Amino acid sequence: MRLLSVNLGRAKAVPYTDQPEGVTGIDKRPADGPVRVAAPGAKGFGASGLAGDSVCDTRHHGGDDQAVYAMAREDLDAWERELGRDLPDGSFGENLTTTGLDLAGALIGERWRIGPELLLEVTSGRIPCRTFQGHMGERRWVKRFTEKGRPGAYFRVLEPGEIRAGDPVRIVHRPAHEVTVAVQFRAVTTQRELLPRLLAAGDALHPEALASARKYVAEYGA
Repeated sequence: MRLLSVNLGRAKAVPYTDQPEGVTGIDKRPADGPVRVAAPGAKGFGASGLAGDSVCDTRHHGGDDQAVYAMAREDLDAWERELGRDLPDGSFGENLTTTGLDLAGALIGERWRIGPELLLEVTSGRIPCRTFQGHMGERRWVKRFTEKGRPGAYFRVLEPGEIRAGDPVRIVHRPAHEVTVAVQFRAVTTQRELLPRLLAAGDALHPEALASARKYVAEYGA
């Protein structure tokens, strides 16, 4: 279990985003050297947790609970076969491209030690958006990505640190519940009847998903 690459993006003007200035940092490329990772601040103010990485639309992206986004190389490889095109590390706008890890099966609240310093905690899966679809240039991309149900994972930073390609990834904590990234993703996209199950993850869950689960239970019961 290790990092294949640490990927950074710079703000770039594109025609397919509704970001007020028309720019996005979704086009990420592997960094040559070490990258510092730290909590960026609250959503709406903080952006990426990685030094040198751009998150342009802070209305919807970035902040402490979406500080780092990881995608498994194994999932990118599966998409390569389906789409019939190369998908280099960083193609999905991920900060970390991993190998040997099942991100869809990661538990909300699961903690990863990457290298000697950095400690991350899983918060949620990635919800696809218009900018992602435009970046990919694939018809019905948001629907196809959602149906696949392997969205990669967002993390918050518990302990800052420096990381680089090749660093080992160790799972140092797995909470005692069964709320995986895949379950959380389905609950907030296609199977809202799963929302009550998310409450078992407690405060480790992304606050927006937690609020949705609580609202559902208040309206419809558990």
